[in-house]
Amino acid sequence: MGPLKDGDPRRCGPYTLLARFGGSAGAVRYLARGDDATTVLVAVAPAALAELPAFRRRFAAEARTARRLAGEWVPRPLEVAVGAPPLWTATPYEPALTLGEAVALAGPLPERAVRVLGAGLAETLARVHATGAVLHGLAPGTVLLAADGPRLTAFGALGAAESAEAREGGHLSVRLGYLTPEQAAGHEPGPPSDVFVLGLLLAYAATGTPPLPDAASIADADPDLGAVSGELRPLIGRCLAKSPGDRPAAGRVAAVLAPQGAAALAGGGWLPDRLAGALDEQAARVAALDAPLTGTAPEDLDGRTVRVGRQTRREPAPGGPGTARPPEVLLPPAPPATAPAPPVPAPLSAPAPAPAPGLTRRGLFTGLAAGVTGAVLGGGGVLAFASGDADQPRTDARPVARPRPAVPGVPPRPHWAYVHPAAGGGALNAAVWRERTLVLTSGAHTAAVDLATGRRLWQRADAPSGRPALTAGGRLLVVGAGGLRSLSPEDGTAGAPMPLAGGLRPAAVAGQAGDVVWFTGTAAARTYLVAYDAARGEELWRVQVPNGRPPHIPAYEVLALRPDTLVVRQDPRSLTAAQVKAAKGLAIFYAHDRATGARRWFRPFGGALPGGAVSGDASGRLYAAVAGALHAFDTGTRRPLWRLAGGGPFGRAEVRGGTLYAADRSQTVYAVDPATGRARWRRGTEAAAGGDVPGVTVSTSGRTLLAADGSQVTAFGAGDGRRLWKFQDAGVRAPGGADISAPYIALAAGTGTVVVRRDRTFYALPVE
Repeated sequence: MGPLKDGDPRRCGPYTLLARFGGSAGAVRYLARGDDATTVLVAVAPAALAELPAFRRRFAAEARTARRLAGEWVPRPLEVAVGAPPLWTATPYEPALTLGEAVALAGPLPERAVRVLGAGLAETLARVHATGAVLHGLAPGTVLLAADGPRLTAFGALGAAESAEAREGGHLSVRLGYLTPEQAAGHEPGPPSDVFVLGLLLAYAATGTPPLPDAASIADADPDLGAVSGELRPLIGRCLAKSPGDRPAAGRVAAVLAPQGAAALAGGGWLPDRLAGALDEQAARVAALDAPLTGTAPEDLDGRTVRVGRQTRREPAPGGPGTARPPEVLLPPAPPATAPAPPVPAPLSAPAPAPAPGLTRRGLFTGLAAGVTGAVLGGGGVLAFASGDADQPRTDARPVARPRPAVPGVPPRPHWAYVHPAAGGGALNAAVWRERTLVLTSGAHTAAVDLATGRRLWQRADAPSGRPALTAGGRLLVVGAGGLRSLSPEDGTAGAPMPLAGGLRPAAVAGQAGDVVWFTGTAAARTYLVAYDAARGEELWRVQVPNGRPPHIPAYEVLALRPDTLVVRQDPRSLTAAQVKAAKGLAIFYAHDRATGARRWFRPFGGALPGGAVSGDASGRLYAAVAGALHAFDTGTRRPLWRLAGGGPFGRAEVRGGTLYAADRSQTVYAVDPATGRARWRRGTEAAAGGDVPGVTVSTSGRTLLAADGSQVTAFGAGDGRRLWKFQDAGVRAPGGADISAPYIALAAGTGTVVVRRDRTFYALPVE
């Protein structure tokens, strides 16, 4: 943090700038306070560069990408000003250090911190790569370390640039701070290029030194990973493979580093004490600012260009380019100022621009690689852009909408809307596969929709399923007439049915935990509950359970998991008359040994009914809606724990981040302590009471709670219950169209996105 300089702006929109706070070649970051006393970071583009049409287009494009990726590890833009100079964006301030600052202050990070860092970044890259795009935004100065996890602050070549400068004729020259083997060979980068740079960053974080310190070693040498811990070394080594095809996908990197997710691994603190203390000191300094800093005191290290390698050169090959510095690859100059501005793409279409004349993408990256000097991650190169540049690296294929400030209380604009065609086959089920794909299953077909763009990827009639798809063992799985089968996420190609002995035919999935899937199936006129390891393709156990009331095959639901026990309930439709009579009309819950499947006990809990709303959590607690109240039971001791009175029947509860969320028919949403039932907050949705009980869904980040019923979706801040916005659609818009009676349903779809469904229409909404 340093003082403002002469020529620095003093105010941007509603924000008063207080101090410099680092930045990049494309923008200087400032600490600022809003008129409402909120502390924010404002990134302002250099005035000289902001005059270039090419710079303005790129700055705006990367700001749009930041909006689309906003979520767990990407700060949410509060305001964006890109129409004319000055260009600036504002994001919430939270204490953080750049990766370069952290390593300079405390040395190499411990293994757990490296895992959280890598998993968080890889989770974001996976969302970008799902579209086939490349981020171009990783560098020691663009990755921040905050108390709850990493943050990414650059969303394209401009944000990660080591330098950017205007050239004659309206050109923009951008020098990147990294190089990949494919770029050194003259090929254009793809998603594996981001994974390579991620590997460089993780090795640097784990050792404090670069594994490939210069361009020559990036192109030809094996990485020096001797100081990387044994468990991390193989994964980082695969990320740094010379061939892009040998590198793991970003999603796989995230899964290996943090199988439970980066947020869960970071829980309880993930940074060394020295860095945590530095964040506290920074927060105190920022809180003490009550007027702009001025003067000539030196600025703190901002990590913008952190040198982690030797400044050596790669000598040109005999007969090759003879320059010692990468050539300035310039595109044609910008059009005259009187030329009409290119139109902003319509919200529901994003056609790819035509290539710029006179320069191919291969030519661009061949020029980038020649004679590269060592830079941020051991190599670097120059890109040049002009107005209308067609080589803008796409970081997200979502349709581009005009940036607009967030308006409190107003629902955000959906990224996309998708209407699935009616094709018979019974109910349409929806599930999300690895934060990349919306998978729709029915008795007629299975289809996949790209979560980034809303475009249908494929539809297959040879793998229908009347049940929602699931993810286990890294696979996309469906249960249908052909058994338990894996589908290719890329094109829907169905694999062979997973091996099951004795002619067992899966009927319905009961639940899953990690790679293990529990389902019911039939063989020789008998019904079984089965545990199956989907990663190894191996049955763990099967136990016989009562056959259901014909023609129904019993479907069980896993409600609660203890370390040694799983608790299930049979669906009411398949209960026989004898079962109903024996239970005296109450729901019967069964406990099975997780290792062997042996039944341990069966019993009712309170007045829970067979079709009543019941859920559970990893602690083994059971939450049951009974007669206008929500009851909690301990499945270990089988004793009641607490009772929460409501204004009508409760729906199914959900536990996330140490809080239980539930709603009742009075349209009241509750957040309570799951151990004691003590209320943390309660708010109404303001929908008419007496209708559907809202279903509750917590966003992937855990920061937003959505209550969806028959009339609307209401978003609340999960932590404090503040009402954020409400969402409705217009239903069938055609004159004389039928009314839609289907309720709204919300699906957590990954960091920063929730999918809202109404009948066969799906909307992707940005959320915290």
